[in-house]
Amino acid sequence: MRHRPRPFRLACALLAAALSIPAAGCAPAPTAAAAPAACRDLTPDRPAGLPHHLRGDRQLMGTSFQIRVVTPDLAGACAAIEAAFDEVAREEALFSEYRPSSEISAINAAAGGAPVEVDPEVFGLLQRSLWASRVTGGAFDMTFAGCGSLWSVREQRVPDAESVASCMPRVGFQKVRLDERRSSVLLPEPGMRVGLGGIAKGYGVDRAVEVLRARGFTNVVVDGGGDLRVEGADIDGAWTVNIAHPRRPGEVFETIHVARGAVVTSGDYVRYFERDGVRYHHIIDPATGWPAARSMAVTVAAPTATDADALATGLFVLGPERGLAALASLPGVEALYFAPDGSVHASPGFPRAAGQAGRARTLRLP
Repeated sequence: MRHRPRPFRLACALLAAALSIPAAGCAPAPTAAAAPAACRDLTPDRPAGLPHHLRGDRQLMGTSFQIRVVTPDLAGACAAIEAAFDEVAREEALFSEYRPSSEISAINAAAGGAPVEVDPEVFGLLQRSLWASRVTGGAFDMTFAGCGSLWSVREQRVPDAESVASCMPRVGFQKVRLDERRSSVLLPEPGMRVGLGGIAKGYGVDRAVEVLRARGFTNVVVDGGGDLRVEGADIDGAWTVNIAHPRRPGEVFETIHVARGAVVTSGDYVRYFERDGVRYHHIIDPATGWPAARSMAVTVAAPTATDADALATGLFVLGPERGLAALASLPGVEALYFAPDGSVHASPGFPRAAGQAGRARTLRLP
């Protein structure tokens, strides 16, 4: 007989992994033992000894994290899922600018003073943030944290032009001084701040995948509030990612198969409000201090969620013309854009089904 799991979807801001591939045929066998309460078996009717589809959820880094594992080892997978969540929680404590005890808070508190020695892991992510700033020409800039509090989508707060102008001199990734020998960080000007919100979630996703792989689980999905990384496959085929249309709720624009890598979308329509006909969203252009206006959405595929997370923000700010040009120096990175006029633009390696409904193309990353 054939056991067909019900369709699964990993809901994200602009994308979802639709897990709906039928299982292989099998002879009747005893029902598998129930998964521990910490995670759910989404295929409870599959026999023991065959792969099951397990899922765990936890609120971390200010968003919903979801981990899925396909394996016959229910107990081991659930323990690995919990260990992966614990690792993300550790990263949150390490990188959060909102926790007074974090090293990021210590760096910000010392702005204009002496360098701060930090954990090598923190130093490494700061280095990667500066890399993202360089390859996007400053469109991704962790030092915009010094002006970020001027804006609030939740409170629908729009600063006046004078406040933005007076804050902008504190922004500039080129000012950050890293000393690799001492693993130290210096913000040279009072009032400067760094925030890793545009990259730390992706890093947390990558670390969760690494924990799962270290425990022997290679068919996994980690979704950190829309920062998605996949490895291996679902029960009977490749993971599937649906890319939604940014102006047509519920409509799937494109479907791709992904066997390995990260897919992250940045858009102007999930966290936003409108006032006097103007759409104010959460992605700010570090060059102007105002919401970026060159994109509706961009989906970025890269080998790691760390890079895809940071690049999605920077490429969104750049817009299709400049963003796709920047990809020329980023081997292994692909992007799909929705421009403000609704037109769609993609890098040469981004799989497109050319408008064929129900068709999926495979995304291949290094």
